[in-house]
Amino acid sequence: MSQTPVTIEVYGAEIICASCVNAPSSKDTYEWLQAAISRKYPEQPFTITYIDIDQEVEESRQQEIVEKIRVDEYFYPLVMINNEMIGEGHIQLKPVFNALENHGYQAG
Repeated sequence: MSQTPVTIEVYGAEIICASCVNAPSSKDTYEWLQAAISRKYPEQPFTITYIDIDQEVEESRQQEIVEKIRVDEYFYPLVMINNEMIGEGHIQLKPVFNALENHGYQAG
């Protein structure tokens, strides 16, 4: 089954979220997701981007999300798949995999 490649965004910062003590850093979460998705869904393309909430963001949609994280409306890391929030704070693989499978991805 062919599917349109999804776009995954991981929002975060170098400093671990105060509410997410003992969770991996945002950058670690980004790298972990990239590796886990590549292993579970081999040869099924996706784009994954890390967005640092402490840096300037040019796209208005991304800027809105960054602002919500900065005012503590959301925890980070925050994971979006095709503009849908999948998780925030301590990220779990199951919701990410479920979202990918809803987009037509099949475990390899």
